Amino acid sequence: MAAYINRTISLMSGDGPHNRPPITAVLTDSRGIRTGPDNSPLQIFVKAKKKINDIFVEIEDYVKDTVEYMHEIEKEQKIVNDEKVKQTEEFINKVHGIRDVLCRDHMKVAFFGRTSNGKSSVINAMLRDKILPSGIGHTTNCFLQVEGTTTDEPYLVQEGSTEHCAVESVGQLAHALCKEKLSESTLVKVYWPKNRCLLLRDDVVFVDSPGVDVTPNLDEWIDKHCLDADVFVLVANAESTLMVTEKNFFHKVSMRLSKPNIFILNNRWDASATEPEFLDEVRRQHQERAIDFLVKELKKPRKESFFISAKEVLQARLAEQDQKVSTPLTDGFQTRYFEFQDFERKFEECISKSAVKTKFEQHSQRGKFIASELRNILDGIYNDALKLKEEKLKQRKELNDKINYTEQQLLIITQEMKKKIHTMVEDVEQRVSKALNEEIRRLSTLVDEFNLPFHSEPLVLNVYKKELHLHVETGLGSNLRARLSTALALNMEASQREMTERMDVLIPENRKAASNIILPRRQPFEILYRLNCDNLCADFQEDLEFRFSWGITTLIQRFAGSGANFLALKNKRESPQNSVIPSTPTDVVDNRMLYANASIEDWSLLSRIAIMGATSQGTMGCLLVAGFLFKTVGWRIIVATGAMYGCLYLYERLTWTNKAKEKAFKKQYVQHATRKLRMIVDLTSANCSHQVQQELSGTFARLCHLVDEATSEMDKELKDLEAEVAKLENASGKAKVLRNKANYLAHELELFEDAYLKLHY
Repeated sequence: MAAYINRTISLMSGDGPHNRPPITAVLTDSRGIRTGPDNSPLQIFVKAKKKINDIFVEIEDYVKDTVEYMHEIEKEQKIVNDEKVKQTEEFINKVHGIRDVLCRDHMKVAFFGRTSNGKSSVINAMLRDKILPSGIGHTTNCFLQVEGTTTDEPYLVQEGSTEHCAVESVGQLAHALCKEKLSESTLVKVYWPKNRCLLLRDDVVFVDSPGVDVTPNLDEWIDKHCLDADVFVLVANAESTLMVTEKNFFHKVSMRLSKPNIFILNNRWDASATEPEFLDEVRRQHQERAIDFLVKELKKPRKESFFISAKEVLQARLAEQDQKVSTPLTDGFQTRYFEFQDFERKFEECISKSAVKTKFEQHSQRGKFIASELRNILDGIYNDALKLKEEKLKQRKELNDKINYTEQQLLIITQEMKKKIHTMVEDVEQRVSKALNEEIRRLSTLVDEFNLPFHSEPLVLNVYKKELHLHVETGLGSNLRARLSTALALNMEASQREMTERMDVLIPENRKAASNIILPRRQPFEILYRLNCDNLCADFQEDLEFRFSWGITTLIQRFAGSGANFLALKNKRESPQNSVIPSTPTDVVDNRMLYANASIEDWSLLSRIAIMGATSQGTMGCLLVAGFLFKTVGWRIIVATGAMYGCLYLYERLTWTNKAKEKAFKKQYVQHATRKLRMIVDLTSANCSHQVQQELSGTFARLCHLVDEATSEMDKELKDLEAEVAKLENASGKAKVLRNKANYLAHELELFEDAYLKLHY
């Protein structure tokens, strides 16, 4: 073995037979495993796999964020429909599936050839250990897949099972001479520790096949085990030539894969050492046939065929690991060994480039498609959010202007309606006052219309007065309503209609149906005239005693004027009621003026005598008057005058009937009621105007309340719009961020393609 190592070093220096260009030395450890993996072409795949995995981790997080965002805006805003949300949710499963595939992705190489061409030996030589069963005859009975594991101990798993079996059992399970044979298409996975083989550590998977001449079910093999292979290695027997069965297999592969990468290994080239004189001719023959097959039949770019001895390489590498080997190395081993290394180097470059292309290009395209679709969706959401935001801003401005306009118009209308109500109240007060004064002047007619039987008995008279009070109050009220109600109702209706029309403009259309806006009354407005004659004339005290019209007191009242009337009243029997009745301010003023302007010299003699008779010395005055007349006119005239005076007295006394008493009663009542009613004219007119003011103010207040409710609704709607604008602004901002992140992820995938797909393929 020391001699072998020396010969290897000599060959690396360019010495020895069949000198070849020097090949860059590969650093190995004590077991012959290469170190410095960063310089290996397989690291391209490893780095590319890590890079695209990192990108898809970001894509997965991005899709989840997008779905969460779309669920959020779906509840609050109508800028995304269920179809888009469902479409976005589907991307989660797609990305998750891609990530699962990426985690399982590896560089797969499939070895095919006729039985006993040394496929298993080639794999063992590349793995630097005798892992797969090999030997003479038909050895491998099923498909064997060798891949790396992070565990320290190797194991195998049969197809359809998860049980770990000892790796030593592979010689029994996969050996064609085993009694319990597995089906040719069955796959047995052999897991070998990655720390024992650099190729396995770099995610390379080897697939060994039973032999293309074992069964005609090549289509089933290809579909089941070869469609995801990155490189196909045809292991041919250098002692013979390419057979039809081998060519047919790769024709079928070429039909299913557009650009299959195929290496041709002419194994058992160590047999050429026994016939060195034909070595070059046989080598050239094999190369020409291999090139014809690849270029002319499979339409593949020209590739070299390699002449190796897998058995020798395996023994050499086992010897490098201080394992005992029994078969000696033949002449020309160094050349075959280096050619095997050349194959490995080109194989690593090819499988790395091919795997990166076949494994990651599709994922990269799908990632870009997902990013593009999400970008388009988010771009649509962003534009819709901006458009809806502009609409909401426009609505907010219009609503804000409407609120300001309503408040301004409400202030203007309020001022105008206050003035109108004030004017109408004054007009009503004047109308009622005028009408009531006119009705008071016609009070005697109203009292005369009262025809209830009259009797001077106190009990009957009290009932009569109550009925008269009611008659007067009802009559006055009826007359006032007849004179005023129609005009006032029309004015009230016109005013209420004007208020309603003015306020109707300020209430939005959608609020009118809900607010039941007040319309003018169906029944005319009617003023209640609260005269209350029963209480007003409760102090009325009738005087039904007989009074001779030609009596001294009567004559004094008739001829002496108001001053004499005042003095005559001194002798009148005063009642408590009469003493309580206050005189009106007008009467007081008139009496004072009469007292100031009248003088004792202007009075007639009769007046002076009457005044004297009205004093406490009345009797003496009467005697003096009688004596004065007796001496002046004579007794006959006095007697005649007395007789006539007596007749008049008797006539009046006889005509003082119940009817005369009723007439006197009504006259006294009219005088008393007139005076009392005149006292409440201002109060009544003010009361009526107050009713009108209350009615108009109440109507206007209700209308204002409706406007205030509408304004409150608009304020609430304005706040809702502001909240929606804020949400839309937030939604558009997030959509913009997510859209930009989609561009970022697409750019990352572009950089990945530039770095690993375009540059290295």
